[in-house]
Amino acid sequence: MNNPQKSVTETILHQIDTGALSPGDIIDEDALIETLGISRTPLREALIKLEAHGLILRQPRKGAYVFRPTIEEFLGILEIHAGLEGQAAGLAARRLSAASGKALEAAVAACKAHSDTKGDRDPNGYYQLNMTFHAAIVEAAGNRFLTDLVKSNARKLMAYYRARYQYKGTIATSAQEHADIAQLILDRQSAEAETAMQTHVQFGHITAMDLLTALS
Repeated sequence: MNNPQKSVTETILHQIDTGALSPGDIIDEDALIETLGISRTPLREALIKLEAHGLILRQPRKGAYVFRPTIEEFLGILEIHAGLEGQAAGLAARRLSAASGKALEAAVAACKAHSDTKGDRDPNGYYQLNMTFHAAIVEAAGNRFLTDLVKSNARKLMAYYRARYQYKGTIATSAQEHADIAQLILDRQSAEAETAMQTHVQFGHITAMDLLTALS
């Protein structure tokens, strides 16, 4: 049986994940109602749920829009997210299965191939490969509660991570860091993998300011 609220939620999350919705963008409620063939009630319920997760904000007479952090909020969310991603890498190093290891190696190879053949071109394409790499590590960690937390926090930062790959040389650096982190996980070096991942997902303060300004 179709769940209208779930359809709305999944559609908005997909738009955030793919960059169709960026921080500060207004959510076109009428378009969702028409496209999904739903009433306003499940739409409102979905928006309330997304607001509870901090992904959107609602204002009277202004509608709903995608959460756009201040610099203080951005750095605070990033601090938590780095810890969660690091924890996932550490757990993955301890719990890695043969299948998870192959998925991780494939993700690393795809990122390297993109970097080697395209360089700084197609940053959006690389970002999708980047997401696959991080998802492989979270999956290997084997903790669905951690998975949910990582996904929720990542969505608040996705637009900024995506924009970061517009900077020259960032893709090559990212692909190499992916390879280094993966090797630590494959070698079962849990503490080292956790530290390397935390460093990998962080932004410098200046870079954070640049991205917040560019996407404002």
